[in-house]
Amino acid sequence: MNVKLENSWKQLLGDEFSKPYFDSLAKFVKSEYESKTIYPKGNAIFKAFDLCPVDKVKVVILGQDPYHGPNQAHGLAFSVKEGIPFPPSLLNIFKELKSDLDLPFPPHGNLERWAEQGVLLLNATLTVEANKAGSHQKKGWETFTSAVIKKLASRKSNIVFLLWGAYAQKKAEDIDAEKNLKLQTSHPSPLSSYRGFLGCKHFSQTNAYLEAHGMVPIKW
Repeated sequence: MNVKLENSWKQLLGDEFSKPYFDSLAKFVKSEYESKTIYPKGNAIFKAFDLCPVDKVKVVILGQDPYHGPNQAHGLAFSVKEGIPFPPSLLNIFKELKSDLDLPFPPHGNLERWAEQGVLLLNATLTVEANKAGSHQKKGWETFTSAVIKKLASRKSNIVFLLWGAYAQKKAEDIDAEKNLKLQTSHPSPLSSYRGFLGCKHFSQTNAYLEAHGMVPIKW
């Protein structure tokens, strides 16, 4: 199957696209786009990979599903385009950045600037039906994104994995903790942010780790 994916990722993932689960996933996703409103737009499904090639990855932030409201999802976990109001989880991310690093709230919620510095903003499920959270879970995306994390964590070292919430933390077993850093806390959603996300200081810890390993910190 010819998947339009940034070349370094295509090389890393190797034969993943020829496996039966991915063939079934691709047929399901194609059918959904043809018959329903699906987010993000088809050309943005793999945007997180396009903006952050394998050799540039320094940090992985793992989300759950794309946003399922109109004009929100654009292929990067937690991110929205310029002009779109901050969704509640993103608002709490910016609150934590203010608390942790004393950074002012940005003028918009487009996180492409993070991706271009080496932050892979990966959702565990890469597509979703409009207004139906979780609608594309257990269709094969989780198998694919687990393969992404497992291969990335085993082939590279000194990557910071930010695992926020129980769903993201299911991926923890895919990460080689001897070679990389795992930081875990609750999800930034208002339903759970008070259980640890607010006050976690993951952004300063990430930069301290990167600097300790000779890498340029992220300009959050």
